[in-house]
Amino acid sequence: MSGETDLQKLLAQMEPQLHEKEYVFVHVNKTLPIKFEEIQGMFKEKEGTTLILKKELAEDLKLDYDYVASCITLAVHSSLEAVGLTAAFSTALANNNISCNVIAAYFHDHIFVDKHDATRAMEVLSTLSNANN
Repeated sequence: MSGETDLQKLLAQMEPQLHEKEYVFVHVNKTLPIKFEEIQGMFKEKEGTTLILKKELAEDLKLDYDYVASCITLAVHSSLEAVGLTAAFSTALANNNISCNVIAAYFHDHIFVDKHDATRAMEVLSTLSNANN
């Protein structure tokens, strides 16, 4: 199943869902005693590897972090080839002075926002979705 590509449908069917846990982005250059299923996200860069972890796991592993985020998942199954979805929601969030870090995964888009902006981000995303119904 390849996912939805129609921007109007994607926006109307976003159904943003706020995760309860707090997440942090950490930088590592070594192997850690961590299980694969505990990693929320990972990206390799020339400077090392960025991991997205639940905050309490990072603290248990004594890893440094600067940014504590809430994660909002869009329930709609968006295609990786869809055009405009990220631009639409990131613009709406930016217009409300909310920073976002986006992970487009195979089935869904995941938006990381500062934990203090989570409720407001949910309101912005819901308003954007409702405006396209």
